Amino acid sequence: MAGKNNALQKPVNLSPELENVVGKGPMTRAQVTSKVWDHIKANGLQDSKDKRMINPDAKLGAVIGNDQISMFKMTGAVSKHMS
Repeated sequence: MAGKNNALQKPVNLSPELENVVGKGPMTRAQVTSKVWDHIKANGLQDSKDKRMINPDAKLGAVIGNDQISMFKMTGAVSKHMS
């Protein structure tokens, strides 16, 4: 189903702030998403009452802002750091 032109599989460049969270780029959007979630889970950043909400730490806050954000809006905020 996914062809070679799948946007998730195309390597993208990352901002320095995003590289602090996920590691050195370039990497695919799918890899970035996976590594952001690894960071969230490793640091217990999901809200305990509503797992859809993310409470950013300092590293992630530099990318998506310091306010609590839904995981759906987080994807858009992270994509602004990819080119």
